Amino acid sequence: MKSVLRRAVPGDAAALSDLSFRSKASNGYDADFMEACRDELAVTSETIADGGIWVSEASGKPVGFFNIGLEKDVAEVYSLYVDPDVKRSGVGRILWAALEERAVAMSVKAIELDADPAAVGFYMAMGCSVIGEAPSGSIPGRMLPRMRKWL
Repeated sequence: MKSVLRRAVPGDAAALSDLSFRSKASNGYDADFMEACRDELAVTSETIADGGIWVSEASGKPVGFFNIGLEKDVAEVYSLYVDPDVKRSGVGRILWAALEERAVAMSVKAIELDADPAAVGFYMAMGCSVIGEAPSGSIPGRMLPRMRKWL
């Protein structure tokens, strides 16, 4: 799939929120679970203004995005989502490569993230390892795999 990577703009908020919601739902979660995650999955114009969101676009439509920022001395991945219609087409790998480039530009030694359990295989294929657990931001009592990739 031919796509273009660009920085997100405030007008992308609704489309990216929809994309993240559909991507998460494609992992088989039920409606109640998804509703509990809605706020956490929302992309706001304020979040976009922070400058860490990059969008993969094909035919003028977002097909994936990531949000990365500096936390302490690591590049923290706040989100990485691929449109379910193009999963397994290489968009995720393209996004990860761009994410790594951003992390290197931050002069950090590692990338860290809290992974959806359904995405652990992808992140392991990108070179990450599980280093522990972190609490879900949406579901009380739910723990997520904490992952790291050394650069």
